[in-house]
Amino acid sequence: MSLYTERLPSQRDVTFLKLGYDNYLAATVNLCFIGASTLTPVLVGWFAETFLGRTKVLYLCAVLHFFGTAMLPVVAFPFEDFYIDTHHMTHQLEHREQQILFYTGLLAAALGIGGIRAILCPMGAYNLQGYNQHQLLSFFNWFYWLVNLNSTVVFLGIAYIQQSVAKNLGFLIPFTSALLALIGIHMMRSKLTYKPKKGGSLLTTLGVFLNSIRMCCLHYRHLSGDVASWLDRAKENNGGRYSETHVENVKVLAKLFPLYGLQLLYRACVTQIPSGYYIQTMNSNLHLYDLLLPIGAMNVISILPLLLLAPLIECVSTCYLSMERAPLAPAKVITLGHACATLSVLVAGLSELHRKAHPLVEQTLSGKVLQVSSMPCFHLAAQYILLGLAEALVTPACSLISFQLTPSHLRGISLHFLTLSYGGACFLGAIIIQLAYFITGGNFYPNILHDGNLERFFFLLASLMAINTLVFWNVSHRYIDLSVQGKALTISPLAEKLLHYKACLRFYDTVDRSYTNASIESIL
Repeated sequence: MSLYTERLPSQRDVTFLKLGYDNYLAATVNLCFIGASTLTPVLVGWFAETFLGRTKVLYLCAVLHFFGTAMLPVVAFPFEDFYIDTHHMTHQLEHREQQILFYTGLLAAALGIGGIRAILCPMGAYNLQGYNQHQLLSFFNWFYWLVNLNSTVVFLGIAYIQQSVAKNLGFLIPFTSALLALIGIHMMRSKLTYKPKKGGSLLTTLGVFLNSIRMCCLHYRHLSGDVASWLDRAKENNGGRYSETHVENVKVLAKLFPLYGLQLLYRACVTQIPSGYYIQTMNSNLHLYDLLLPIGAMNVISILPLLLLAPLIECVSTCYLSMERAPLAPAKVITLGHACATLSVLVAGLSELHRKAHPLVEQTLSGKVLQVSSMPCFHLAAQYILLGLAEALVTPACSLISFQLTPSHLRGISLHFLTLSYGGACFLGAIIIQLAYFITGGNFYPNILHDGNLERFFFLLASLMAINTLVFWNVSHRYIDLSVQGKALTISPLAEKLLHYKACLRFYDTVDRSYTNASIESIL
């Protein structure tokens, strides 16, 4: 439960209501926090392997998460309920102090969440070698099903307690669960901190790309001659800095980069749930008879397709296999999911037009009186369902392709790049919001929805997503056949040594050459 802090409506209430931010700024802060929480597993995982070790970093991140979740109640609590002296004078935090504590808490929570995710492994995640495609897809389907089941418990439980029963208790639950998580991690640390197989690193992969670009820009063609791929220019026998093994491994990963790149805009659409869709829901009628629904209740609607489709997909796949027929290819499933995301954002624009047609009523949220549309929030359900359907289709299929098309020693890096695309999409979503706000003077992302045209922002995003879907459909044939895994090059030290001598003779027509430290280490 403590790992779902970035999904809770608590920190969204603080940004959208407590701190008085405009909608565009609150949405940007929200997305940057989610993006940081998504990216930190990659960065903290590298830090753990390089410097402190996995167990120490695990404890450090758990403490950071504990501290971060403690800061949110400090900012959000109504201090007059707790700090009243004998003269009944209230004590309020200054706005600047609230901001400092809030951003400190967000940063600590993001680092803590990311670090724990980087080191704690799902049970059985490293025992998938030799599984066929159906078994792998089944694993990813049920894994994400469990993740979203936890999210449902969080939204329904904490959101209801926070908004309708005891707001302060709602903020304390993540704080308390983080403390319990510390105890649980300590008791099970030996089973949860499994060390995955090594096979290169992100820094080496990025270094190969940068070195290849540099060699191309410096026009080394007269030294290295024609090469089969521009990445080959990073090889030492072509004048580059990296060994044959490293470059060939990167070439295997490069085949997946179109997949990762085309997930960016799709994920930017998914980030509308904690930003654009959240603003729409906040400005709709949340009353169900006499009950004021928590804003997070709409998030549960987007999770329901994920909970319902995983067993259904498993059943359909089993039936296809029993009939000796191949189920739908993961690449086609991703294309279908992208189409659902496009429809979701399009429906959101139409729903916004419908919402603005209703008269305004007063509604109190977190002690703040808002002028909202009288349209019931359930009229927005279709866009949440479509986006949840897209997630149920895309996420397991992307994980399967990333896992299946790479050799075992490169799968960690492959999934890291997939994670980087997820985190980068959050920042892309924040950039799109900022551009839409400043280019249109706030018209596409207004602070008061009835005075602007938020629907045009959704229509713009739907147009971009439609183009993205067509591009992915055009390149999806590369990921249809998953029966043959990518073949990375493994090379013996003697062969690498011979390649170095060949490079010496090729460039200088002599073996008298002063080697760099990197070259000597590679030869040895």
